[in-house]
Amino acid sequence: MDITEKTIAVIGLGYVGLPLAVEFGKHRPTLGFDINQLRIKDLESGIDRTLEVNQEGINAAIHLKFSSDAEALRACKIFVITVPTPIDNVKRPDLEPLIKASETVGKYLKAGDIVIYESTVFPGCTEEVCVPVLERLSDLTFNKDFFCGYSPERINPGDKVNTLTKIKKITSGSTPEISTEIDDLYKSIITAGTFQASSIKVAEAAKVIENTQRDLNIALVNELSVIFGRLEIDTLDVLEAAGSKWNFLPFRPGLVGGHCIGIDPYYLTHKAEQVGYNPQVILAGRRINDNMAHYMVKKVVQKMLKNGIDVTNASVGVMGITFKENCPDIRNSKIVDVISELENWGINVVVTDPWADPREVKETYNITLNKISNKHKVDSLIVAVGHSEFRCLSPEVLRGYCKGSSPVIADVKSLYNKKDLVDCGLSVFRL
Repeated sequence: MDITEKTIAVIGLGYVGLPLAVEFGKHRPTLGFDINQLRIKDLESGIDRTLEVNQEGINAAIHLKFSSDAEALRACKIFVITVPTPIDNVKRPDLEPLIKASETVGKYLKAGDIVIYESTVFPGCTEEVCVPVLERLSDLTFNKDFFCGYSPERINPGDKVNTLTKIKKITSGSTPEISTEIDDLYKSIITAGTFQASSIKVAEAAKVIENTQRDLNIALVNELSVIFGRLEIDTLDVLEAAGSKWNFLPFRPGLVGGHCIGIDPYYLTHKAEQVGYNPQVILAGRRINDNMAHYMVKKVVQKMLKNGIDVTNASVGVMGITFKENCPDIRNSKIVDVISELENWGINVVVTDPWADPREVKETYNITLNKISNKHKVDSLIVAVGHSEFRCLSPEVLRGYCKGSSPVIADVKSLYNKKDLVDCGLSVFRL
């Protein structure tokens, strides 16, 4: 059967799976499968609550159907698995979603079928963890009856410029022939082109180090921020000066959350420890980044105390809870750590976010979103996320959100001019 005639199933319709299903669905028979019935109901109505695809985009996928009924997978020949790969409470890979998805696909796997994984994993996971599940559930033999591939996702949630088709795609397959077939498959939708990796394990490793590299670069500037804070030097001023050199990397300090950068390094270190190597640099970077919420809150509280604010009776407004700007994604948001640290001081925390779904925030973190305004004032502010709605606020408006004579504002993302904030009577903290 020609590859263009094979029906594709995309398993998992989140930030990664839905854009992929929509692109394939514009050109060929595609099934978008998710176990969340409410998600399927929304998508059938043209509603994407992740805001990655609008109704017009969904409608353009004329060959795409949605289902939460696993029986619909029976007619498919290519299965693309795009489920989350989180970590557990002790920061070890949680492969349960990946294994459950593999079990579901395995029940409907037939001779000649191809299973492609896009979820971020450690090198070797596809062939060592997923393939045995597929073999067990299908009673078929890998690389004889069915085949696998790995093509890591590179979706950047909320990014309307670097979208799926405009980002070069790494592809790989379990045999040379399947590798070429999978590469051709993605070439049919990725206008930026593809990079055919030499093996599945190489493709897995390439993905996991992309975010590990970013994590370490951010850890460096976070540590520099701590050092410069003790030296009473503004970190942003230093970075702008250093950035005048052509090859200086423009990373900024900040909270490292989300579903990728704060999680993927633990997949690599987990595998490294399995083969007898204790990672040093990667885990050091993780410790620095994971500690930034504690460090930031401590500095804000110190400023509040210095300004005569009674911390135990104070309210602090936290503006933003999503893990990045202009995006509703709250997964692994480090703002939650900031809120927890503030509450440990006995502070009343008021959280607002125009992008986050209040119901999802309540269900996930037991946090109620509220308003902060000149009618709902707080003692100090933490502007934690660079949403457009926050960037456009003037120092005068921010000052109006605060009561008392000496409020503190933590401008976590360096959105505002520091002098303008000070001139409005705000005591400023920046990472």
